[in-house]
Amino acid sequence: MTAQFDHEALLYAGDDGFLDGAMPFVLEGLEADEPMLLVLNADKIESIKGELNGNGGSDQILFADMAEVGANPARIIPAWRRFVDEHSGEHGLVRGIGEPIWRGRTPDELVESQRHEELLNLAFSGESSFRLLCPYDTAALHDDVIEEAVRSHPFVIEDGVRRSSAAFRGLSAISSPFDEPLPAPPASVQALQFDAESLAELRQLVATRAADAGLKPSRANDLVLAVNEVATNSVRHGGGLGMLRVWMGTRWLVCEIEDEGWIGDPLVGREEPASDQSGGRGLWIANQVCDLVQVRTFAARSLVRLHLRRP
Repeated sequence: MTAQFDHEALLYAGDDGFLDGAMPFVLEGLEADEPMLLVLNADKIESIKGELNGNGGSDQILFADMAEVGANPARIIPAWRRFVDEHSGEHGLVRGIGEPIWRGRTPDELVESQRHEELLNLAFSGESSFRLLCPYDTAALHDDVIEEAVRSHPFVIEDGVRRSSAAFRGLSAISSPFDEPLPAPPASVQALQFDAESLAELRQLVATRAADAGLKPSRANDLVLAVNEVATNSVRHGGGLGMLRVWMGTRWLVCEIEDEGWIGDPLVGREEPASDQSGGRGLWIANQVCDLVQVRTFAARSLVRLHLRRP
């Protein structure tokens, strides 16, 4: 058993390189009778199943499509948490392979996926029963993405060789308030300052813009719910008021809530609240219903940016 959460970046090139790097990890887990969850794209899942054809014990492997699990990267940690909690008590070690970053992620999705990779180290910092391998295709991803992978993983595997990452940021840096700048809203943004008395007006504005964007009523209701939850947090914890900004891009309908509050928990919205927990549900709900959520905390203000895909 490892002494700590074993979080590894697998640097590979192309489909053959993926199998060369991933299969020893999988076969080692099969030999040790360790439960595994592989969260990958559909093609990689089929390639691993093909390699396992006729290999007894493969029923101990669970598969999930990252395009579904990780469409919003903030939903990935809860998926790993459910798997670890369900299986780690029965076995000495559980294994996972997860590839949340691939060519084709939008810039916003990429940044939030990279933040997810960092936060895994916090979420499972005391989890000595969990080993997670995160593949990165060096033939498809930009060099700066690979460099960031080395900074967000304490261990790196490349060409079959495992090493500690000298560039790993460490838990203290990862725990610091996340203040990565966000792109400025467009000039066409619609803004509304709100307080407790104007939340109904805020909900109506979001509903109207959702209809203008062509969202189905169910998705429009999801967005209204998410914005209301975050805005209510602003009223309660952000100085009693906030600013809503709404705009439409070519891909997203975006709602941004800014207030003077402080978001101190780096994992807020990425860990399922306990059933008896009295607060902390707003960002969790937002992540369950939105396609992307971006959270930033600066010196004197915080931003939450909610995205829904336009039809």
